[in-house]
Amino acid sequence: MSSAKNIRNIAIIAHVDHGKTTLVDELLKQGGTFRENQATADRMMDSMDLEREKGITIRAKSTSVVWQDHIINIVDTPGHADFGAEVERVMRMVDGVLLLVDAYEGPQAQTRFVLKKALAEGLHPVVFVNKVDRPNSDPEAVHDKVLELFLELEATEDQFNAPFLYGSAKNGFAVRELEDEAKDMIPLFETVLEHVPAPKIEEGQPFRMLVSNIDWDDYVGRVAVGKILSGTVSPGDTVYVARRDGSRVRAKLTRLFTYTGLSSSDAAQGIAGDIVGLAGFEDVDIGETLLGDPEGEPLPFVDIDPPTISMELAVNDGPLAGQEGKLVTSRQVGERLEKEAKSNISIQVSPGDAGGVYQVKARGAMQIAVLVETMRREGYEVLVSRPTVIFKRDEEGKRLEPFETLWVETPDECVGGVIKAVAERKGKVENMVQHNNSTTIEAYIPTRGIIGMEFELTNLTSGRAVFSHLFKEYAPFAGPITTRTSGTLVSIAQGVTTAYTLNLLEDRGKLFVPAGEMVYAGMIVGENPRREDLPVNPTKEKQLSNVRSSGEGKGVQLSPPIKLSLERSIEYIADDEFVEATPKSLRLRKRILDFEKRKRESKKAATVDAV
Repeated sequence: MSSAKNIRNIAIIAHVDHGKTTLVDELLKQGGTFRENQATADRMMDSMDLEREKGITIRAKSTSVVWQDHIINIVDTPGHADFGAEVERVMRMVDGVLLLVDAYEGPQAQTRFVLKKALAEGLHPVVFVNKVDRPNSDPEAVHDKVLELFLELEATEDQFNAPFLYGSAKNGFAVRELEDEAKDMIPLFETVLEHVPAPKIEEGQPFRMLVSNIDWDDYVGRVAVGKILSGTVSPGDTVYVARRDGSRVRAKLTRLFTYTGLSSSDAAQGIAGDIVGLAGFEDVDIGETLLGDPEGEPLPFVDIDPPTISMELAVNDGPLAGQEGKLVTSRQVGERLEKEAKSNISIQVSPGDAGGVYQVKARGAMQIAVLVETMRREGYEVLVSRPTVIFKRDEEGKRLEPFETLWVETPDECVGGVIKAVAERKGKVENMVQHNNSTTIEAYIPTRGIIGMEFELTNLTSGRAVFSHLFKEYAPFAGPITTRTSGTLVSIAQGVTTAYTLNLLEDRGKLFVPAGEMVYAGMIVGENPRREDLPVNPTKEKQLSNVRSSGEGKGVQLSPPIKLSLERSIEYIADDEFVEATPKSLRLRKRILDFEKRKRESKKAATVDAV
């Protein structure tokens, strides 16, 4: 297996729950497991619990299947637009895409983003219609919907004529025609080898590779991941890192990884066309070129979408700080954020205006929410602010803000409500495409308008809308947008909430906390339907009297409290509020906890605004 002709590099694109993990598992099972150039597996590939829970892929990951002397490298792709940097890098490592579609649900709006990037790169698609044995499945209708999507995304004639396979990843079979006998995955293996071209390599040239991703290994540090475009490479070789500023840095490779099954393993050699990980660099970044020849020509770097969102991450200074997490100091939080910025090119970290505060810039709020959720699970406690967009100025000093193309696929009966929500957030509907029972709305909208919109659309459509967006450009400021029309119920006391008081507070608004929970002054315990914040004491005990006995009220039936996820909490809070994220809890709170001090600051701000 020493030839690029025996290699196929494909990215897999799939919507949530369409069976991607099951399909890859089945391909691994029915294909060979190890390559000839591998030592035994020694380092498990990161498997993010968060990805399974959220049903999204966050970090692009590689695996490979060995089948009939061929290596099929499969790269997983994030489907959420916030992880666009990952997607753009993946597309430069592969030559084809495997589009996985549910035989009942058909292609979803969330697959559009990745598929659009893949088709624009000229990649060759193979379509697998999954779950054909599911009741109510309609593979023929799904076939037509996929072709409609190809037309919509301006596929070439060659891409439009993509091969279709049908089958069930769960039951381990793929067929070229629906009436064929269901046996195994061999038709899928054969189709990939037939329709996805072998990687293009530069014959007879020295080693050259574009760094498309960065992995991190606790033993060897940064691992540069990419597709070898020419030559071969082995541990012990000297390579040169061509930086973006034109400088060259020499490095000696210490380890070479290839990816098989669920692990990355040491390999003796990497050949042109293969996807590998290389270690031995003090510093290496995505977009830089690794060269065997010190005078070699670097590969062009394609800029990724810029960060458009900024959020503050601060050390937890609340009364309950340090009770649930072990990593709570400014130094610990700062080191963790720096490590993230090293392996994730689309996140930028800088010190904030105050001590213990860090400014984190990213493609979207989801990206930072995933980082915070990961940190929580590692034992960190942090405060997180509401996302704000990154403004710019043009040459004439005019204020510019980021705009996005937004797609919402919604049931027909909800179209009016969705269009109204888009308009209220300064969006303009540019196109509408009718499907059987749904409509896809395409709009041009400020990034500010998208913050919190998914939550609103979920309520508007009873969770049936599918929402995706893609950065388009910086354009003139669109004017003020009101995204939250309610105020909050803010505790003025520290203690444990009582059913008696919460029962009374239910008349004032919706509650975020149950009875028996510890709260503190400045913590948000509920929502007030009016715009202003309402100070409340949720810890009051019932006063005893001669008429009432202490037993009364014990059978109080409270409505279940609203539990917001981390993403929704971040999008819900106002500019003067924080989300307190700890390993065990998510709390909403005011930035200034003291009620009197908060009032004084509010008056000061009002005076400044009036001037």
